[in-house]
Amino acid sequence: MTSLKTDAAFRRLRKGRTGRARTLSVRWLPTRRGEVRVGIVVSKKVGNAVVRNRVRRRLREILRRMHLPSADLMVVARPEAAEADFHELARDLMRALDKSGLLRHRPAKGRAAGRSM
Repeated sequence: MTSLKTDAAFRRLRKGRTGRARTLSVRWLPTRRGEVRVGIVVSKKVGNAVVRNRVRRRLREILRRMHLPSADLMVVARPEAAEADFHELARDLMRALDKSGLLRHRPAKGRAAGRSM
């Protein structure tokens, strides 16, 4: 798992699939890179720097433990994430990823991947 860093990468995700839960929302696009690239967005509405970093660390650890298909993924924490514990964030992330279709997404394999017949 690597990080999304450029503004262009985040802008590209606007065209992606979305899923929402009480404490967060997700956007993703499939890629052919063979890895998951993640951008975690925690605004000042969530809390002070200590709270924002705690939410970011928890989300990063939850994502690290998951086995996701190759995709670019953006996780946006809502203010409710500040009060959520680790398990609630994990449950909401799974719910949002399921609603967005990422957990059901299976990338095509082989040389003909992405081609229609």
